[in-house]
Amino acid sequence: MSSPVLIGIAGGTGSGKTTVAKTIMEQLDSENIRLIQQDSYYKDQSHLELEERKKTNYDHPFAFDTDLLIDHLEDLLAGQSIAKPVYSFTRHTRTDETIIVPAKEVIILEGILVLNNEQLRDLLDIKLYVQTANDVRFIRRLERDMEDRGRSVDSVIEQYLEMVRPMHQQFVEPSKKYADVIIPEGGHNEVAMDILVTKIKTLIEELN
Repeated sequence: MSSPVLIGIAGGTGSGKTTVAKTIMEQLDSENIRLIQQDSYYKDQSHLELEERKKTNYDHPFAFDTDLLIDHLEDLLAGQSIAKPVYSFTRHTRTDETIIVPAKEVIILEGILVLNNEQLRDLLDIKLYVQTANDVRFIRRLERDMEDRGRSVDSVIEQYLEMVRPMHQQFVEPSKKYADVIIPEGGHNEVAMDILVTKIKTLIEELN
């Protein structure tokens, strides 16, 4: 197998990054695509008490084990499988589990700060930024954290105001200047998605 096509999808929390990734997978051969979520690479915090872990600023670049993520992406690009970590958002640390991810024709890396790090950017063949209105993103985040992570309304609002919004303004939003393509409204933008999928197919053909 030739070197995989590596696609980075960045954007604020609740912007629709995962929808973009899923749309790509639906329109291409999903058997030859693997999705890597930056959220899996939050740093292990098992050395801290639970109450300390809860205070973690998950929207700051320091929250991620970016060195491990880069190592794993380089392995995938070299055709090697990786043991991807599993993060528990209820325990606020990594679990003892890992998931074996084999190298495939297309690797999609999705996360809020995918374009913030220069070393990560240099590995990407296509750099995308999903842009969605702030109020829409907040509502999506509120629904997700309550349904999937057992959070209360008050705790989600507090975290959003104290950490999520400031970090978005400082790190996430400025990173869109590095994007090859900015996609308004994410996977619901059919014209942008059609153009993007066509470009990915062309890259695959060129590498093969």
